Amino acid sequence: MPTDNKSLAKVIREVLKEHGVDKPGTVYTDPTTDALYELFQKDKAVYWVVEDAGEILGGCGLYPTVGLNESCVELVKLYLSQTLRGKGIGKKLMLQCIEDAEAMGFNEVYLETLPELDNAIGLYEQLGFEQLDAPLGESGHFACNVWMLKRL
Repeated sequence: MPTDNKSLAKVIREVLKEHGVDKPGTVYTDPTTDALYELFQKDKAVYWVVEDAGEILGGCGLYPTVGLNESCVELVKLYLSQTLRGKGIGKKLMLQCIEDAEAMGFNEVYLETLPELDNAIGLYEQLGFEQLDAPLGESGHFACNVWMLKRL
Protein backbone atom coordinates (compact mmCIF):
# COMPACT_ATOMS: atom_id res chain seq x y z
CA MET A 1 0.00 0.00 0.00
CA PRO A 2 1.22 3.55 -0.61
CA THR A 3 1.13 4.12 3.14
CA ASP A 4 3.89 1.46 3.52
CA ASN A 5 6.43 3.55 1.58
CA LYS A 6 7.80 5.58 4.48
CA SER A 7 8.16 2.58 6.83
CA LEU A 8 9.81 0.40 4.17
CA ALA A 9 12.27 3.13 3.23
CA LYS A 10 13.13 3.56 6.91
CA VAL A 11 13.84 -0.17 7.37
CA ILE A 12 15.98 -0.31 4.22
CA ARG A 13 18.06 2.72 5.19
CA GLU A 14 18.48 1.54 8.79
CA VAL A 15 19.83 -1.83 7.61
CA LEU A 16 22.27 -0.21 5.18
CA LYS A 17 23.44 2.25 7.83
CA GLU A 18 23.85 -0.57 10.36
CA HIS A 19 26.24 -2.33 7.95
CA GLY A 20 28.13 0.84 6.99
CA VAL A 21 26.93 0.89 3.39
CA ASP A 22 24.70 3.96 3.53
CA LYS A 23 26.29 5.49 0.47
CA PRO A 24 25.62 6.63 -3.09
CA GLY A 25 25.20 3.90 -5.66
CA THR A 26 23.01 1.80 -3.38
CA VAL A 27 19.29 1.83 -2.65
CA TYR A 28 20.17 4.15 0.26
CA THR A 29 20.22 7.12 -2.12
CA ASP A 30 17.97 5.67 -4.83
CA PRO A 31 14.86 7.89 -5.05
CA THR A 32 12.67 4.86 -5.80
CA THR A 33 13.32 3.65 -2.24
CA ASP A 34 10.83 6.28 -1.08
CA ALA A 35 8.15 5.12 -3.52
CA LEU A 36 8.28 1.32 -3.53
CA TYR A 37 4.53 0.89 -3.84
CA GLU A 38 4.50 2.95 -7.03
CA LEU A 39 7.67 1.28 -8.36
CA PHE A 40 6.15 -2.19 -8.08
CA GLN A 41 2.96 -1.29 -9.95
CA LYS A 42 4.51 -2.87 -13.04
CA ASP A 43 3.88 -6.10 -14.91
CA LYS A 44 5.97 -8.98 -13.54
CA ALA A 45 6.96 -7.04 -10.41
CA VAL A 46 6.02 -8.09 -6.88
CA TYR A 47 7.03 -6.98 -3.40
CA TRP A 48 6.29 -8.87 -0.20
CA VAL A 49 6.06 -6.87 3.03
CA VAL A 50 6.63 -8.33 6.49
CA GLU A 51 4.77 -6.76 9.35
CA ASP A 52 4.03 -7.60 12.95
CA ALA A 53 1.20 -5.99 14.90
CA GLY A 54 0.88 -3.38 12.15
CA GLU A 55 4.58 -2.47 12.18
CA ILE A 56 6.48 -2.95 8.92
CA LEU A 57 9.70 -4.86 9.57
CA GLY A 58 11.00 -5.64 6.10
CA GLY A 59 10.35 -7.07 2.69
CA CYS A 60 11.67 -8.54 -0.54
CA GLY A 61 10.61 -8.47 -4.16
CA LEU A 62 11.14 -9.20 -7.82
CA TYR A 63 11.57 -6.54 -10.46
CA PRO A 64 12.06 -6.77 -14.26
CA THR A 65 15.14 -4.55 -14.30
CA VAL A 66 16.01 -2.74 -17.51
CA GLY A 67 18.75 -4.51 -19.45
CA LEU A 68 18.07 -8.02 -18.17
CA ASN A 69 17.05 -10.57 -20.78
CA GLU A 70 13.37 -11.49 -20.88
CA SER A 71 13.95 -14.77 -19.03
CA CYS A 72 15.62 -13.07 -16.05
CA VAL A 73 14.17 -11.05 -13.16
CA GLU A 74 16.00 -9.26 -10.35
CA LEU A 75 15.52 -10.14 -6.69
CA VAL A 76 15.44 -6.74 -5.02
CA LYS A 77 15.31 -4.98 -1.70
CA LEU A 78 15.57 -7.91 0.71
CA TYR A 79 15.86 -6.03 3.98
CA LEU A 80 14.74 -7.08 7.44
CA SER A 81 14.80 -5.22 10.73
CA GLN A 82 17.39 -6.56 13.13
CA THR A 83 14.65 -8.08 15.31
CA LEU A 84 13.62 -10.42 12.47
CA ARG A 85 17.01 -11.66 11.33
CA GLY A 86 18.09 -15.21 12.08
CA LYS A 87 14.53 -16.52 12.27
CA GLY A 88 14.20 -17.90 8.73
CA ILE A 89 12.02 -15.04 7.50
CA GLY A 90 14.51 -13.87 4.88
CA LYS A 91 14.70 -17.41 3.53
CA LYS A 92 10.89 -17.64 3.39
CA LEU A 93 10.73 -14.34 1.51
CA MET A 94 13.33 -15.52 -0.98
CA LEU A 95 11.62 -18.86 -1.51
CA GLN A 96 8.35 -17.02 -2.14
CA CYS A 97 10.07 -14.77 -4.68
CA ILE A 98 11.71 -17.74 -6.41
CA GLU A 99 8.31 -19.45 -6.60
CA ASP A 100 6.80 -16.23 -8.00
CA ALA A 101 9.59 -15.95 -10.59
CA GLU A 102 8.92 -19.48 -11.80
CA ALA A 103 5.15 -18.84 -11.92
CA MET A 104 5.76 -15.71 -14.02
CA GLY A 105 7.83 -17.75 -16.50
CA PHE A 106 11.33 -16.57 -15.61
CA ASN A 107 14.28 -18.97 -15.93
CA GLU A 108 16.81 -16.95 -13.91
CA VAL A 109 16.86 -14.72 -10.85
CA TYR A 110 19.62 -12.13 -10.58
CA LEU A 111 20.66 -10.01 -7.60
CA GLU A 112 23.19 -7.39 -6.61
CA THR A 113 24.59 -6.87 -3.13
CA LEU A 114 27.61 -5.75 -1.17
CA PRO A 115 30.28 -7.83 0.62
CA GLU A 116 29.34 -6.16 3.91
CA LEU A 117 26.00 -7.99 3.76
CA ASP A 118 27.77 -11.33 4.17
CA ASN A 119 24.95 -13.06 6.06
CA ALA A 120 22.65 -12.39 3.12
CA ILE A 121 25.28 -13.66 0.69
CA GLY A 122 25.44 -16.91 2.67
CA LEU A 123 21.67 -17.27 2.36
CA TYR A 124 21.79 -16.57 -1.37
CA GLU A 125 24.45 -19.24 -1.83
CA GLN A 126 22.47 -21.70 0.31
CA LEU A 127 19.52 -21.20 -2.05
CA GLY A 128 21.59 -21.86 -5.18
CA PHE A 129 22.76 -18.41 -6.26
CA GLU A 130 26.22 -18.34 -7.83
CA GLN A 131 28.53 -15.35 -8.00
CA LEU A 132 29.14 -13.66 -11.35
CA ASP A 133 32.17 -11.74 -12.58
CA ALA A 134 30.21 -8.72 -13.78
CA PRO A 135 26.79 -7.10 -13.33
CA LEU A 136 23.75 -7.75 -15.51
CA GLY A 137 21.13 -5.18 -16.37
CA GLU A 138 20.98 -1.51 -15.52
CA SER A 139 19.92 -1.20 -11.88
CA GLY A 140 21.90 2.01 -11.38
CA HIS A 141 23.38 0.65 -8.14
CA PHE A 142 27.00 1.11 -9.14
CA ALA A 143 28.33 0.60 -5.59
CA CYS A 144 27.09 -2.99 -5.51
CA ASN A 145 30.00 -5.22 -6.44
CA VAL A 146 28.67 -8.70 -5.70
CA TRP A 147 26.48 -10.06 -8.48
CA MET A 148 24.71 -13.39 -8.27
CA LEU A 149 22.46 -15.54 -10.45
CA LYS A 150 20.21 -18.51 -9.83
CA ARG A 151 18.98 -20.66 -12.69
CA LEU A 152 15.48 -22.01 -12.10
